[in-house]
Amino acid sequence: FIKPLLRAITVPQSAYVLALAQGGVRLVEVSADLPSATVAVRGLPDDVASAVGKASIKDRTQIGRLGGIEGQKVRMRQYARLVDQAVRDVLAGSDVPLILAAAQPLEAIYRSLCSYPHLVAESIPGNPEQLSDADLGQASRAILDNLHRTRLEALHALFAARAQEGRATTDVAQAARAATFGAVDTLMVDIDEVMPGSIDDAGRVAFDAAADAAGGGVVDQIALRALNAGAKVLGLRRADIPGGGSLAAILRYAF
Repeated sequence: FIKPLLRAITVPQSAYVLALAQGGVRLVEVSADLPSATVAVRGLPDDVASAVGKASIKDRTQIGRLGGIEGQKVRMRQYARLVDQAVRDVLAGSDVPLILAAAQPLEAIYRSLCSYPHLVAESIPGNPEQLSDADLGQASRAILDNLHRTRLEALHALFAARAQEGRATTDVAQAARAATFGAVDTLMVDIDEVMPGSIDDAGRVAFDAAADAAGGGVVDQIALRALNAGAKVLGLRRADIPGGGSLAAILRYAF
């Protein structure tokens, strides 16, 4: 009976927030059931000025032929690159969303050179020095909700495209066979419905309204087989599933 567990990992509830300002930077970890907290990051610079060996970045000293605002931007870029290098060591191998909290022009500068592939397009605006870790965690929730909606929209578009190629289905029996033989790439299942029945080794479904479904049902079994074959499985509300049915499957090949 795995659909409730699937729901917990389908909707993003964890993230890192990079609170980046000229006067300081911190990486805040946001989780579903713990208070947001700053993470110790080795090699993280204290601020722009110290990162480039200056008492202040607002001095008149030129960098090459650059001075004033352009010189400040050059130093902010150097600072942002050092931040990216330090944060990269913490996030290596992770797919947790990274949300940027920064004001312009530092926000755009960091985005232009960030090496982490899961940097979220939406930012927390303004100076993050004025926000506590809890404030940043709270602000990240709406961004994570928007990220989930964006991913769902992309999945719906992909499902429609694959359906034109014969590589998508909302039929439970077909999905059961496809999951059994490793043909499912992405599976979306209704977390609320329980469909009593069983699936044999050949992927044939036997629906049984009188069966005891306390330990799950047909859709749970399909989800488990898909997971075992390396598919991505999402637990959703019925309204978020293409076709509005019990499940929707995007297939690796026409099946």
